[in-house]
Amino acid sequence: MTLTLLDWIVIAAYFLFNLGIGLYYARRAKGSTSEFFLSGRDVPWWLAGTSMVATTFAADTPLAVTGLVANNGIAGNWLWW
Repeated sequence: MTLTLLDWIVIAAYFLFNLGIGLYYARRAKGSTSEFFLSGRDVPWWLAGTSMVATTFAADTPLAVTGLVANNGIAGNWLWW
């Protein structure tokens, strides 16, 4: 399988977009450790939501939830929230 020019443009745009977001928030986080981890408690709702969803897609989350449900029943699904 070979990538076309359009594929490379989409990949480059994706990386540039993510780099831009990273540089923007890195500049805002230079004040202190608290500023770095909390972003001045001024993160837009869509970015906080995206971060939360991305966290739940981690490789270990399905394994952890499976273990919680196995040990605690279906109610165990809510323990990790």
